[in-house]
Amino acid sequence: MSFAVSSPPRTIRIGSRKSQLALVQTYWVQEQLQKSYPERTFEVHTMSTQGDKILDVALAKIGDKGLFTKELEVGMLSHEIDFAVHSLKDLPTQLPEGLVLGVVTERENPADALVVHQKHREHQIDTLPEGAVVGTSSLRRLAQLRHHFPHLAFKDIRGNLNTRLSKLDAGEYDAIILAVAGLQRLGMSDRIHQVLPDEVSLHAVGQGALGIECRADDTEVLSLLKAIEHTPTRDRALAERAFLRELQGGCQVPIGVNTQLDKETLTLTGIVASVDGQRLVKDTVTGTVANAEQLGIELAQRLRTQGATEILAEIFKAVQRG
Repeated sequence: MSFAVSSPPRTIRIGSRKSQLALVQTYWVQEQLQKSYPERTFEVHTMSTQGDKILDVALAKIGDKGLFTKELEVGMLSHEIDFAVHSLKDLPTQLPEGLVLGVVTERENPADALVVHQKHREHQIDTLPEGAVVGTSSLRRLAQLRHHFPHLAFKDIRGNLNTRLSKLDAGEYDAIILAVAGLQRLGMSDRIHQVLPDEVSLHAVGQGALGIECRADDTEVLSLLKAIEHTPTRDRALAERAFLRELQGGCQVPIGVNTQLDKETLTLTGIVASVDGQRLVKDTVTGTVANAEQLGIELAQRLRTQGATEILAEIFKAVQRG
């Protein structure tokens, strides 16, 4: 009498960037999945992306189509890894053929944070002295802050979070702008001097959430990932990403959003701003969560009629000129 021997479940390989924040996020995903599936093995594999390697050029000048994702996507398509963990704000809205956004995890606070040099600890963003140097690598933050605080000076800053904080503490900047979520995930909440209100800085599309990208035909992985999906965050992210996709923008374009979810009602606010902060168009749409993507498209079309198309065209031209 013979007995069939069942093969052990396949090991799931998780792809991650090598940065400290990326690894913290990836190990969190690994831990959550391990809790849900104790009989499975989840391995983390790290890769360096183009965005990690080029640290001496402003992000807007090197383009953003897959800047922090391409190497991981090649790894998935070649079956070196089974899925990749991204900060959702870094994940392009158009994914390579064969790959999908599998799930979205519960969002941390998506707002931007003001972090100040010790000598400015008595100040908030609106009371920083004229000419104070504020560091940011984001055109979205730059455009909005220039719009509201034209008396401040802005300077590009690159590097991982610890590098940026070191530059601030060394006196190269009077203040820098970072994501609240990143500081919280790295246990650095004490560095948050002020959480910037929506009226000052609408956040990036997907900011604060993690997006898990995987192969579209890998039904096993897609099923496993459902254990960490957060439906309210996913619905908000669908609206935000549809808005960005309709505007044909990327993470290095001055486009900001805010989404609020009240039971089945979704409210989406968006802005498009010129880099100099002189022009800013803003509007809000409300509808049912079932129509999340359509709401994003509707908001994008509204802003186009208010001048967003011209603003974005000028930015793309400027970036191409270098």
